[in-house]
Amino acid sequence: MYSTVHIVDDDRSFRIAVGRLLSVSGFNIQLYASGQELLAHLPLATEIGCILLDLDMPGLNGLELQETLAEQAPNFPIVFLTGHGDIRASVQAIKAGADDFLEKPVKREALLPAIGRALLRAKTSRDERERINSARSRLDALSPREFEVLRFLVHGKLNKQIAYALGLSERTIKAHRHNIMEKFGVRSLAEIVSVVERLGLVNAVDDPPAS
Repeated sequence: MYSTVHIVDDDRSFRIAVGRLLSVSGFNIQLYASGQELLAHLPLATEIGCILLDLDMPGLNGLELQETLAEQAPNFPIVFLTGHGDIRASVQAIKAGADDFLEKPVKREALLPAIGRALLRAKTSRDERERINSARSRLDALSPREFEVLRFLVHGKLNKQIAYALGLSERTIKAHRHNIMEKFGVRSLAEIVSVVERLGLVNAVDDPPAS
């Protein structure tokens, strides 16, 4: 999938010039004359992209648009552009999550690396979301009994302890454990625990009843 840079600037000549620069540098581009226009055509959440955003625009200014995008399109890093050198606004933008803040007229040597960093963060963020969604799907594929066994396994219980707690045979627990590993697509319990912990799913697999 190609990376797209969404350029939001009310200055038509600047917008087109930056669009051409990024286009010949290998990026897909989308141009918007205002924040309202971007909001009317929000990119897909699955897209890898970033937003190159002018700070000072009539109507919805850059900081106001940033606040709205934090709710409606949080997966798109923002690189701000300003022609005014507003230090206070740049600090506010960075604190609110902007990836970078560049001053007009922006040089190619500064713009391209900033765009590259923003797109890398967008890709990393999307990949992480996909891993989390995949792990959650695997959890959802477990039967109620398998999920119950998983709760014990994640918290370090041995097969015989789980069998005693659930009133089942150790052989049955081993069978459930095998099924869990198959559904997770892993070869060891350690990998399952790693997936659950790394993706922040521990709360979804909370402490089992005391045995």
